[in-house]
Amino acid sequence: MAESWTPEQVRGDEGKAAALARLTSPAYLHTMTRHAHHEHQGDALMDAARTALEGAGEQWTEMRRSVFAALAGFSNPASAYDIAEAVSKARGKRVAANSVYRILDIFVDKNLARRVESANAYVANAHPDCVHDCIFLVCDICGDTVHLDDDPVSRAIRSAASATGFRPDRPVIEVRGTCERCHEAV
Repeated sequence: MAESWTPEQVRGDEGKAAALARLTSPAYLHTMTRHAHHEHQGDALMDAARTALEGAGEQWTEMRRSVFAALAGFSNPASAYDIAEAVSKARGKRVAANSVYRILDIFVDKNLARRVESANAYVANAHPDCVHDCIFLVCDICGDTVHLDDDPVSRAIRSAASATGFRPDRPVIEVRGTCERCHEAV
């Protein structure tokens, strides 16, 4: 398991260099991909989303089901307009993007979706029954976005924020760069 560190340990250039070395070491990167929870897909993802939403006291309506199904069908982050278009095609009638935005706000609040802030786009949460802060790796070439759960990094970010008197509610970390597939193609 990756070790965590306090804000005091990353202050100054030497501390930042040590933190960066830890974050980029192969041993640490390997720990980021291991999860103790199940990543749902297909019908199991729809069932998990419905269970999580209803468990949070919200209704699983036909429109919410349609929006979640459309969101889960995208391989990359999707905008509310992309989702509205997909739902409109599936339902055979126009669905307004503002309606989709309201539903996506509920989904983000109830942990069914994650918002990629820099792209104003959304991804379905493959494990809505498990709460983690958002860490995204976003490829600037193909748009592929990987969501990582890394509790030690999240704790370090929350701890650093708290040490300044700031109360973090929803940390979102986005790392922009080039995915392995695009890097190899160049």
